[in-house]
Amino acid sequence: MGLIRCKNGHLFSEKKHGYICPYCNTAVNKNSNQEEDPLGRYSDVVYLNDLEVLKPVTGWLVCLEGPSRGRDYRIIAEKNFVGRSGDMEIRIIGDDTVCQRNHAIIVYDPEKNRTMLLPGDSQGLVYILDDEDNWDAVFESRMLEAGDRIKIGQSIFIFVPLCGENGGFVFNWKENE
Repeated sequence: MGLIRCKNGHLFSEKKHGYICPYCNTAVNKNSNQEEDPLGRYSDVVYLNDLEVLKPVTGWLVCLEGPSRGRDYRIIAEKNFVGRSGDMEIRIIGDDTVCQRNHAIIVYDPEKNRTMLLPGDSQGLVYILDDEDNWDAVFESRMLEAGDRIKIGQSIFIFVPLCGENGGFVFNWKENE
């Protein structure tokens, strides 16, 4: 892992920012094995707008504590695997206590219009903050509600839903097609 370049020519750290340019929010296709074009034409760029059309956001995790403090992670429909590896839908960079693969799974069910938290199949545990401010380990699926706090490794996140029933506001992409 080193520096990578987006379509607009910005250099940035893959380790720190993943494959999304922090300057212009373009995503660099991580699966491309093509060499950089010396004339400046980059064919390995996927625009976020194109991704949003295919996989619309259903909510977010926002890091409150940890190395990625302030960063948001998009949750899309169906299973979102959480880990440090580049092939995870939610890639948490910088927290070495997060397992490489499948530390946790966040599932948005479009049929039931709800989001669930599941433990992953790795050795690491995932925790959710209960009503008495205690961290409860998640051993089976748990429904997520707006404002729930989740601990993965040493990082703490807040769940911000778009889809589902949120304080009387109900939204899902199926009804808005």
